[in-house]
Amino acid sequence: TFHPFRCLMPLPGQLTPPTRLLLGPGPSDAHPRVLAAMTTPLLGHLDPAFLEIMSETQDMLRQVFQTKNALTIPMSATGMAGMETCFVNLVEPGDKVVLCVAGYFGTRMVDVAGRCGAELTVLNGTWGEPFDLSLIRETVQKVKPRVLGIVHAETSTGCLQPIAELGKLCHEFDTLLITDTVTSLGCVPVKLDEWEIDAAFSCSQKGLSCPPGLSPVSLSERAVSKVKARKSKVQSWYLDLTSIMSYWGGDRAYHHTAPISMIYAIREGLRLALEEGVENRIARRVEKHLARQAGSLALGLSYTAKEGHQLPQLNAIRIPDGIDDVAGRKKLLTDFGIEVGGGLGDFKGKAWRIGLMGYNSRPNCVFQVLAALETVLRSMGAKIEPGKGVAAAEQAY
Repeated sequence: TFHPFRCLMPLPGQLTPPTRLLLGPGPSDAHPRVLAAMTTPLLGHLDPAFLEIMSETQDMLRQVFQTKNALTIPMSATGMAGMETCFVNLVEPGDKVVLCVAGYFGTRMVDVAGRCGAELTVLNGTWGEPFDLSLIRETVQKVKPRVLGIVHAETSTGCLQPIAELGKLCHEFDTLLITDTVTSLGCVPVKLDEWEIDAAFSCSQKGLSCPPGLSPVSLSERAVSKVKARKSKVQSWYLDLTSIMSYWGGDRAYHHTAPISMIYAIREGLRLALEEGVENRIARRVEKHLARQAGSLALGLSYTAKEGHQLPQLNAIRIPDGIDDVAGRKKLLTDFGIEVGGGLGDFKGKAWRIGLMGYNSRPNCVFQVLAALETVLRSMGAKIEPGKGVAAAEQAY
C-alpha cells in the first residue's frame, strides 16, 4: 500500500558548515558580537521596545554615513535592493540619467536604471581607472540629467573613485547624485553631507561586519522632495520609500515585517564602528592594506586598479601567467579554508579579488592569506622565494 511518508528523503543532519575565512569581495566574516546579538530573543516589529531599537540604529547609521539625512534606514534586503531603491524612487519613465561605468557594478546600474524607463547616457571608462571629473562635467552640462549614478568603490576592479566634488558639480545643473557605497561604507571615508550626495546605498556584510541581509540607504532632503513630487507611482511596492518612510518615521505605520534579528545585527555592527571611531577604523584598513600590498608585490602580484586609487579593503590582483583561476581558488579553499573572489566582466579569469573588510581587517588575516597564496602559487609552478610575501608584510608593519 502506498504510504506518502515512506517517500520522504532522510532528515538532514544538524547544520555543520565547514570553517572558512571569508576573504573575498563579500560576505566577510561577521564579528562575534554581531552573531551574539542575533541570538537575542525576538520582539514584534511594532513593539515599542523594537521601535526604540530602530531609532537607535538610524542614529548610528547617520553617524557612519556622516549625514543628518532624516531618511537614513537599513532596507530589509541585500545590497542590490539598495541600488534598486534609489533608482526606482528617483527615476521616472523618460527621465534622463547619466551613468559612469568602469566595472561590473556600473553595468548593473545601467540595467536597473533601464528597467525604470530612463533615457540613458552611459560614460564608459577604463576598468580599474577613475573617471576624469572634466568629462563628467562636460556630459552633465550637455545632457542635464535628472540623475547621475556612479560607483564609489568598484568591487570588480578594486578601484576607488574620487567623488568629493561630484555632488557640487551635479547641483550646478539640478542633477541628483546617486552613489554606490556598497564596498566603501565603514572602510574608506564616506561623507554624504560634506560631499553633497543625494542618495547612497550600501550593504551589511562588508565594512559593517554583519551577515548579508540589509542595505543601508540614505536620501537627502533634496532627493526626498523629488520622490514626493513624482508624477507616477514607484514601480516597486516593496521598495516604495513614500510608504516605508512612514514605518521608519514618526507614524510607525505598518509596512512589512522587519527582519528583527538582522536589525539587532546591524545595530551591533554600527556600535562596533562607532566604538572604534570611523576614522580609526579607516586608518586600520589602510595599515592592513599596506602590509598586504607589500606582501603581494613581493610575490610578484600586480593590481588591476591604477596606482593611487587602489581600495585598501579590497584588492583585485592579476593572476600570474600560467596559473589557472578556478584551480587556484579551489586550492585556497580546500587546503586552507580561505575564500577569495574570482574576476568579473572584463577581469573574469584574469584576477582574484581579496578582501580585508569589517572583522577580517586583522593582522592574522593578512599573514594567513599571504602564506596560503605563496604556497598555492608555488605548487602551481610560480617561481617565488619561500617566505618572501610574509616577510615583506612583516617589514611593512
